[in-house]
Amino acid sequence: MTDNGPLVIRGGRVLDPSQRLDRIADVVIENGLVAAIDPPDGQLPLGSPTVVDASGLVVTPGFVDIHAHLRVPGFEYKEDTASGTRAAAAGGFTTVCAMPNTDPVIDSRSVLEYVLEQAAAEAVVRVHVLAAISMGQAGEQLVEMGDLSDAGAIGFTDDGIPVASAKLMRHALEYAAQLGRPISNHAEDRALTAGTTMHEGKISTRLGLPGTPRQAEEIMLARDLLLAELTGGRYHCIHVTSGGSVDFIRRAKDRGADVTAEVSPHHLTLTDDLVAGRTEPVSAALAPYDANTKVAPPLREQRDCDALLAALRDGTIDCIATDHAPHALHDKDLEFANAAVGFTGLETALPLVLTLVHDGRLDLVEAVRCLTVEPARCYELPGGTLQPGQPADVTVFDPDEEFVVEPSLLLSKGKNTPLAGMPMHGVVHRTFVDGVEVFNRASLEPVGARAG
Repeated sequence: MTDNGPLVIRGGRVLDPSQRLDRIADVVIENGLVAAIDPPDGQLPLGSPTVVDASGLVVTPGFVDIHAHLRVPGFEYKEDTASGTRAAAAGGFTTVCAMPNTDPVIDSRSVLEYVLEQAAAEAVVRVHVLAAISMGQAGEQLVEMGDLSDAGAIGFTDDGIPVASAKLMRHALEYAAQLGRPISNHAEDRALTAGTTMHEGKISTRLGLPGTPRQAEEIMLARDLLLAELTGGRYHCIHVTSGGSVDFIRRAKDRGADVTAEVSPHHLTLTDDLVAGRTEPVSAALAPYDANTKVAPPLREQRDCDALLAALRDGTIDCIATDHAPHALHDKDLEFANAAVGFTGLETALPLVLTLVHDGRLDLVEAVRCLTVEPARCYELPGGTLQPGQPADVTVFDPDEEFVVEPSLLLSKGKNTPLAGMPMHGVVHRTFVDGVEVFNRASLEPVGARAG
């Protein structure tokens, strides 16, 4: 499908938390917009619309990922706009927000405009871009926030490198508040993490690996939340991993600070036990010290996963974001201490989240809410809804269909996942942007570029 002619997605379970909608229905799309949900027969599009049979499947707003690394510019050998957005479409994401830790860093209008131009030419889903907080992510001089905001930056972060200076963070929050843009920080006190490779706990002790304590995240996050309260600036907590961090976020929100927060699928569902290896099921065997388990912030313990899930359910944590971090094989095929940090995440996010649904710990409606309307709200982005008149960004998936993770079949250039060989549930069948089909599982390839 290469145009946005009339389309009816028929007979699926239409699940749209933005409208509190959960029922079997038809979704009618015209001119790239949602025209109606389950209209009377006489109000179907004139002529011969394309009909997609969604019976037995779930139909939702397209997923929105507010934290992804597309690696453009400078690291296209890890990922590029075309491959990253194809992976997004395969994972059901119709919007992705690219992080600025690139080469050169996205710290000027010219670099930001280049990334947006690449997206306009190559992306099959919507791409928004965050700019850096400091020039070169050096933590010394603020970027020209007004100029970058005017050029399209939706927020500011030095993700990957923490802003160590409280003074600089205060000024960033003050300036960004005038622009109505959120600030995010990679919350990590590097005085506590120098030379560490995984979470500090029983597993790190057993493996002989230097560990990162939870407090490295909590100390800096607490500082930032206090500064957000002081300045009145908007602060978005990225990749929260610790139960202690949850407590700080909850208290900041209770005091009225303008704070939102995200958690990654892997920090919700995986623990540091994975670094010690996995022997069952046999097809999913993973050796100890596999660098595909190395991520920053690190995987923590089950009690942290439990606290994060409780916070997601009660609204302390607002949404789920992938922190998609693709790497080339030679970045990961190293000794654990020297390997790059990060997982590829766009194509495994839904199955990981659905493990909580199938375990009865998270309702499917809650899961979809945290992948659609809530991340869109955090950055005031369009999308995340099937409201009539809104762009027809739609994901169709089977939450029960089983598959085995095979890295070679991932559309991302990054095959770095600790889930290789693992049986999982949750398969995206089709993805639409502006009513244009950009992914069809039957072909395992995107089938067209979106209009506009």
